Amino acid sequence: MPSTQIILTENVPGLGAEADVVKVRRGYARNFLLPTGKAYEVTPRAMRQLDALKGKRAEREARELNEAEDLARRIGKLKVTFTLQTGETGKAFGSITANDLAERLKNEIGRDIDRHLLVLEHPIKTTGEHEVPLKLHPDVKAVFKFDVKSSGEPKPETAAEESADKTRAPRKRTTK
Repeated sequence: MPSTQIILTENVPGLGAEADVVKVRRGYARNFLLPTGKAYEVTPRAMRQLDALKGKRAEREARELNEAEDLARRIGKLKVTFTLQTGETGKAFGSITANDLAERLKNEIGRDIDRHLLVLEHPIKTTGEHEVPLKLHPDVKAVFKFDVKSSGEPKPETAAEESADKTRAPRKRTTK
């Protein structure tokens, strides 16, 4: 298959980052990358402009690193408590998932956190203190610490008594 070299102007997943010179198939370059402005052809003039693109890339990477470090500091300072319904024996009736953690982080920090950044092997079903690592950037990792408390549900005996009080005998019909 014929291929051509192009210079990427932005990040293309699975292909490369901006200012990278990559070799791709001609059809992919001609039909997608060039018309959408994600790349341009390698020419002597384009090679001279490559330095400007590399500067832009370095600036973007430094900005992303600073944002990730700032976010990691903010996550490290959080004190969050989750409530989990448990029975008398301490067995949980639910669990805390990565979606729950991401939603709570969004509410606390005010910034959207992708649930895939959370490294949670299995849902949390126990009370106590927990730590969940986050991969915010290839160079920056954060640890989200939180407590899980029992919700203190009423005992089953009282719940059964309450439900027995609510049921009554059916009325007798009177005929005229």
